[in-house]
Amino acid sequence: MPAPEPARTSRLTRFHRHVLGGVLLTLCPLLLAAIILIVPPLSTLARWLLLGAALLASAALLRWHLRRVTRPLSTLASLLEALREGDYTLRGVAGGALGQVIYDVNALAQRLQAERVRFEEASHLLSKTLAALDSAVFVFDGGARLSLVNPAGQHLLQGKSPDLFGRSDAELGVQDLFAQVSGSVVTRSFPGRNGRFEIRHASLRQHGRGGRLLVINDLDRVLRDEERQAWQRLLRVLGHEVNNSLAPIRSIAGTLSTLSARAPVPDDWAGDLRDGLALIERRAAALTRFLAGYSRLARLPPPRRRALELAALLRTLARMESAAITVATDATLPVQADADQIEQALINLLRNAVEAAPGDHAEVRVRAWREAARVVVEIIDNGPGPPPSANLFVPFFTTKPGGSGIGLALARQIAEAHGGGVALSARSDGPGAVARLWISLDKAAPGSD
Repeated sequence: MPAPEPARTSRLTRFHRHVLGGVLLTLCPLLLAAIILIVPPLSTLARWLLLGAALLASAALLRWHLRRVTRPLSTLASLLEALREGDYTLRGVAGGALGQVIYDVNALAQRLQAERVRFEEASHLLSKTLAALDSAVFVFDGGARLSLVNPAGQHLLQGKSPDLFGRSDAELGVQDLFAQVSGSVVTRSFPGRNGRFEIRHASLRQHGRGGRLLVINDLDRVLRDEERQAWQRLLRVLGHEVNNSLAPIRSIAGTLSTLSARAPVPDDWAGDLRDGLALIERRAAALTRFLAGYSRLARLPPPRRRALELAALLRTLARMESAAITVATDATLPVQADADQIEQALINLLRNAVEAAPGDHAEVRVRAWREAARVVVEIIDNGPGPPPSANLFVPFFTTKPGGSGIGLALARQIAEAHGGGVALSARSDGPGAVARLWISLDKAAPGSD
């Protein structure tokens, strides 16, 4: 940064000239008196009067010069003292020999004031963010003393921040957590909560010294929330399906009970009885199928991965469907997967596509390819497209009359067990839906044996 040097040199030279000029001006009356005393002949009284006047003039000029020099220095000293004390609001009047220096100090104070405002705003934002976190956050300084904790951490340790600050990690009972691998899950008992926690920690630099960050996530609470939401969704669908079956059964049973109580019995009693019992049988069978589907989804075993030729399986499944299905894939797509489960998942997706496509102009296409460390299968139809619902993969949710609501959920569960997933979206080039299933080629993926 050599650019500021000429300006700094110019300011110092100006100040030197200012001081030197004032000194010379102070000496001028004495020099003038000395010249007058030497050249013209004067009386002794005149000489003393002239010398006294010269001394008085020099003293007045010296006082004026001292005030002229010390005033900006005093202003500069006051500004620097204010900066040292952290007061960035004080400003000096730029003028005199040090006017440019005072101007620079004013600019520095203004910049420091802006930096302090930004720092305070960032600190306020950080404190609000930490207060809103459900995770317990602890910051320890180089001496393993607590220097920062958020409300979740206070609740976990059942203490207020003034009581916790300055205490060591050993005193707080969290010293052994730093020995855990960051991201590991431990079962632990804290003063404020017991259960499973995810432990994350990292090194920090605080005031030029080392420090450590510790974050504790309560997994049990998150899992309980997710479990509660899953149960709510499941019970909502179960209640809807069971009510749909029990309501007509209850109604028909009540009607048959009323008919049987009449005397004499109506002539068409036998036909009404057969129709009512048939309806009860159908609804009971539907409810049985529904519960069987739930049982099947809940008891899906872990996949047994074996060598599977996916391209051949897709061509075989396409020939089994009644609608014309075109298959575009590589000649071979060898994978390690559970053949029975993958076949069931693909059958569910293919059947959904065939049922969604219009009967007269049905168009179902299957594509499959290898992509990085996975194999992707796309099933494209020209039906009305997927319904606008976020519950498509919720078990037993269906928009088709007579549908079981487990096809998509079962397909996704199978794909996820193979380290993959299932997605359903609308076509971008026209009406219809695109069902995408992918599985991992990694033998270490979930479900490997």
